[in-house]
Amino acid sequence: MPARQKEDNVLSTHAEAAFPADDRAGVMAAQTLPGSETLLARILSSLESDKAEDVVQVDLRGRTAFGDYMVIASGRSSRQVSAMAEKLVDRLKQEYGIIAKVEGKDAGDWVLIDTGDVIVHLFRPEVREFYQLEKMWLPQGAAKA
Repeated sequence: MPARQKEDNVLSTHAEAAFPADDRAGVMAAQTLPGSETLLARILSSLESDKAEDVVQVDLRGRTAFGDYMVIASGRSSRQVSAMAEKLVDRLKQEYGIIAKVEGKDAGDWVLIDTGDVIVHLFRPEVREFYQLEKMWLPQGAAKA
């Protein structure tokens, strides 16, 4: 068997192991990735429904290659920050099939969620004040949204 054919068989075997036959068809056919604006709107909606505070969105298009938007928000406690992150990740997975990368959810002080096009930072207020990400990314004189 040629090397390329072996590689293809290995990849399809991993796909079959990851998704049972009934799920594979649904995952591959039903879910198309949303545009960055649609994803941003859904993230903002999720954070609003979970009572996030001081939500700021930063347009990164043309400024960086790692994403189109950044969202920065606060929760009142570590528990709320972790819960908002968990709900957001679950909603994106259910609605769009997006498997977001998450860092810091267990501690709940600063949670980073990388969805690909939108980077989300969730903070406790004290931690957010200490790092001041808005000052790095927002143009000078820009007001919070």
